[in-house]
Amino acid sequence: MGGSVASVATRGRTDEVRTTGVGTTKVDFALIGHQESWRAAADVLTVLRGPERTPLPDDEIKDILPWIPPRAVCHVEVGSVTSRKTGGGKIENVKARGLYIDSFIPPDRLEAVYVHENIARVRGAAACAIKAGAKIVSLGGFSSILIEGDFDHLPERHDTVFTTGNTLTVGFIVQGIKKMCALEGRDLRRSTLLIVGATGDVGSGCARCLAPLVRRVLLSARNLERLRRLAAELQGNGIQVEIATDLLDADVPTNELRRLSAEADVVICAASLASPSLLLGRIAPHAIVCDAGYPKNLSPSAHMRGAKIFFGGLGQVTGGLKFAPDFHGILNRHPFPDVVHGCLLEGMALALEGRFEPFSQGRGFITPERVEEMETIAARHGIYLAPLYNADGPVEDGLPCETEWSRR
Repeated sequence: MGGSVASVATRGRTDEVRTTGVGTTKVDFALIGHQESWRAAADVLTVLRGPERTPLPDDEIKDILPWIPPRAVCHVEVGSVTSRKTGGGKIENVKARGLYIDSFIPPDRLEAVYVHENIARVRGAAACAIKAGAKIVSLGGFSSILIEGDFDHLPERHDTVFTTGNTLTVGFIVQGIKKMCALEGRDLRRSTLLIVGATGDVGSGCARCLAPLVRRVLLSARNLERLRRLAAELQGNGIQVEIATDLLDADVPTNELRRLSAEADVVICAASLASPSLLLGRIAPHAIVCDAGYPKNLSPSAHMRGAKIFFGGLGQVTGGLKFAPDFHGILNRHPFPDVVHGCLLEGMALALEGRFEPFSQGRGFITPERVEEMETIAARHGIYLAPLYNADGPVEDGLPCETEWSRR
């Protein structure tokens, strides 16, 4: 096994990238992420090792991955639909160039017991981005959860700024809820909204954006004091709110969470869970359910009884997205082209805009005004809500999807 570890971990140092037809370029942005499944991790390692090598067996991948340090694995180029004049007077579309840096957090080590080890991995990935000279860095998945928006946990940042990307994630979740309601002929203003993981940065942002648009709000999270503060904030704006602390054991829903689930017309699952383990209990057969977790929140054994489920927080790049080496369909494992999680797209959009600033940081600062501003920036560069889909495929009839979806 030692030779296999060496061949993967040393195939280019942490500040180098094996490229295909792409030379050394400036680094406008960097994306820090990790894989949510062993299958995805195996595909990443296969590309890194090269086509000439035989794919590793699953048990060996699980042995190797924890030994791989955070490192840049590919160049990323994102295009805008906005054009500008070059120095030579030509008109060309704006582009931004960056890196994807994998923290190589093992998919089965997201629990609290590994928190210090995983923070060290995020710090290592951040150091790679800083050394590469990235102007702005987006923290994807558990990377932002581990840091909790406190960038003081990160290394000395010099001229590099960081964003959690949560503002654009909230924007796409809210847009997705509105779109699903329109598709189902549902009146959002007459609906009861349940947010699971309500006190997190994404959950609380969704609450602030959607609470004024619904009839009633139900909030569920682990921390009672944070729940009470969020409820008081919403109630101060005349919102009808009810709270419950029901996520101490996600795969054993309490009576209170079962009751809230049964009363909800619209559900957003945005809890920080290490695996898809959430069981909502009884759910209204007509409910709209958005799983916005990374990894996903909903357990495969959850009984939804005809509820309309979609994966939320995803956007689509219409100006073009390139990876070198080609990680298309591996780093973005979606049934539609150029779909990326909103947290990563925020950094790309800000780079295209030339706004290198920590747009999303801390917890609880996402407001409807900030979401609208971020959505405007993204849309200006052709980054929009992705077509809606779930584990069974596209939600909307007649939408073509890529054959890559068969890889899920």
